[in-house]
Amino acid sequence: MTTRTETIRAAGGYLRSWLDAQVRHRRVPGVQVAVRHGGELVLSAAFGVADVSTAAPLTPEHLFRVASHSKTFTATLVLQLVEAGRMRLDDPIGVHVPELEAGASPVARVTVRELLGHQAGVTRDGADADFWQLEQPFPDRAGVIAAALRAGPVLRRNEHFKYSNVGYALVGLAIEAVTGVPYAQAVRRGILEPLGLTRTGADHEPARADEHVSGHTGLLLGEETREPLGSGGTGAFAAATGFFSTAEDLALYGSAHVLGDDRLLGDDAKRVMQRLESVVTAYGTEVGRYGLGLALTTVGERQLVGHSGGWPGQITVTFVDPADGLVVSVLTNAIDGPAEELATGLVKLVDVALHPRTEVPAAPPGSPPPSSSTGRFAGLWGVVDVAELAGRLVLVRPTWPDPLPGVEELQVVDAGTLRVAPQPGFGPAGELVPLERDAAGRVVSLRLGGVTYRQVEEFRRRRASMTGGPAPSPGLWG
Repeated sequence: MTTRTETIRAAGGYLRSWLDAQVRHRRVPGVQVAVRHGGELVLSAAFGVADVSTAAPLTPEHLFRVASHSKTFTATLVLQLVEAGRMRLDDPIGVHVPELEAGASPVARVTVRELLGHQAGVTRDGADADFWQLEQPFPDRAGVIAAALRAGPVLRRNEHFKYSNVGYALVGLAIEAVTGVPYAQAVRRGILEPLGLTRTGADHEPARADEHVSGHTGLLLGEETREPLGSGGTGAFAAATGFFSTAEDLALYGSAHVLGDDRLLGDDAKRVMQRLESVVTAYGTEVGRYGLGLALTTVGERQLVGHSGGWPGQITVTFVDPADGLVVSVLTNAIDGPAEELATGLVKLVDVALHPRTEVPAAPPGSPPPSSSTGRFAGLWGVVDVAELAGRLVLVRPTWPDPLPGVEELQVVDAGTLRVAPQPGFGPAGELVPLERDAAGRVVSLRLGGVTYRQVEEFRRRRASMTGGPAPSPGLWG
């Protein structure tokens, strides 16, 4: 019997194809992706370019600034210290950062747990935060403490969820006080070395600058070009936002947060991190959920943990299913990069591979293999894929931001005909899909809802006759 891991690995070819379509359609400079399941790396891929000014191809080895992923590392270190009896979650932060006590600030009384869960009411970044626009350096220890003292408590403790990079920077200072070593060294000893993460670090390392992607500006109000953005150190903000990594390394790190894996933490500690601490409701609408150093979200039937990261010009996210062991990490090098949408789409497509959306009759004896009917086809109304997932044929609209509403199961009627599953809907539910094959047996076109969709290049050649204009160049995204 095929295992879940084998099924996901077999779906990797189509997942790559879907990602390629998404990157081209969304005009993202570059996307790096890794998927793990069952303790194995089942997909690693890179699309696009590392820098639009050089057009250097992006590779799985390029380093990204993964920003607030840093908070998961910081919380993991704290829970390691708690397991070792060297720190308590209910320690007041002033015990470990004495300048707060010396300044007679109420911030000194907030607990490590409240800071990890963003329930301390502490200022987000301080009053002077243009380091986020790369206009000034990130604050050092003195700058972090000054920002906390100057702002004081913005909200009462546990009054509201209030995201705070300053709060995590204070926890980083507490880790240094407890361990007696710089934060980056504590990360190396506690997490990177045990997992063998050679392409991850707590903050920018100038010696590795050539290994990094460039971030890129957004397409502001109709702009058509992006500008590369630089990078730099984050000072005492490293515990909140300093990390660099790759999708492969983050997926491996995420796998250590799966229940039953004791490489970093025991299950008791992992459950503390993954337990719901806050339902974040703003203006009457739920906008998120959070534990300790981990965001909590639901995709389909999966209860996921993980974190996103926003660095100037680089948007990233990692999802972990701590019960099933699925880990998905997506890194983008644009400030408007759709990392979370792509990761969510991957999880949904994985689950389509694992669980048919509905049952359709089996292919008749002697039918050609499913792979002979797959392909990508285009028409004036967009792009459709016929994809093979777990030995089944499914119809996917690969440019839709959420793939699931456009996924339909296909029945093989004969070598030249498919049928859309008869489900309620506004499309051609239950209708036949005739296929046209060339002399080699490859599908060159199909008729969906009576409309012809052709191989993409053939459609491009024919489009001018439909629009009355010249055939356009495919351009950078081809």
